[in-house]
Amino acid sequence: MRVIGFEGPAGVVCRNVDEPEPGPDDVVVEVRAAGVAFPDVLHSRGAYQERHEPPFTLGGECAGVVRSAPASAPHRPGDRVAVLLPIGAFAEVVAVPAHLVLPLPDAVGFDQGACLPINYLTAHFALGERGGLRAGETVLVHGAAGGVGTATVQLAAALGARVVAVTSTPEKAALAREVGAHDVVDAATFRAEVADLTGGVGVDVVVDPVGGDRFTDSLRCLRHRGGRLLVVGFTAGDIPTVKVNRLLLTNTDVRGVGWARPGFGEPGFVAAQWEDLLPHLRSGALAPPVSGTYPFARAAEALVAVDERRVLGKVVLHPDEN
Repeated sequence: MRVIGFEGPAGVVCRNVDEPEPGPDDVVVEVRAAGVAFPDVLHSRGAYQERHEPPFTLGGECAGVVRSAPASAPHRPGDRVAVLLPIGAFAEVVAVPAHLVLPLPDAVGFDQGACLPINYLTAHFALGERGGLRAGETVLVHGAAGGVGTATVQLAAALGARVVAVTSTPEKAALAREVGAHDVVDAATFRAEVADLTGGVGVDVVVDPVGGDRFTDSLRCLRHRGGRLLVVGFTAGDIPTVKVNRLLLTNTDVRGVGWARPGFGEPGFVAAQWEDLLPHLRSGALAPPVSGTYPFARAAEALVAVDERRVLGKVVLHPDEN
């Protein structure tokens, strides 16, 4: 699936191109499923932080079977794997540096495996390294029915936190409960509801992949002395600002969650994260909810659904469907 112009999903088309030529450290994977994420929408508009010039193959995560691997890699032909790429996952075959190829437990299907890398590694980095989450703390998760949101809800719950999910419709609220949220609040009234749920104390951590006009109320939901707001993204479109005097008065933090740079740039980084996640994957505590599948040729439709925030959980592309 190629971006041929920065027109958003309308500029994404199906094209036949040569298979990738693997480098000496690359693993070649036959793709069985590819996950669609919000950064794919941004890439299709040339609006992501790292811009690629058209034409290029879209997509940042997939799952499949190893076709070939260098002797130095821990992977062998026939292995089931999840794959992380800076770009290029929406293809029948990908060539990927070995450190971005992750073993997929037998209990995890290809559809779910294709939805794991970006969101669950981001959630792990956010809650662990950036958020310093401890068991027993309370986490408020915005966009809790989306890809990053459901991953964060599941992982926070698996780590022993109380999870309060912010959603905007009854259907999204039901999904947030299904994936492990202890409480669900409405996006229009979340500040007052959080105050009621916490007895006015507030939450320890806010995870915000949405941004926009709810940011200030998120700050006001933080527990004084040690509350942390984690900035993950801006699916609402607007990038908010913070008046730092509030941070001084309340002893709270706003922390950026920029997982991509260490994830792609530091060999061994995502492998260590994956080792932490594997027990939860094997137990079923981490299981991406897949609400729909599309053939590659209808990738533009999947991107529109993500862009319009109509997706519950994740959607997946299949290369072998017409």
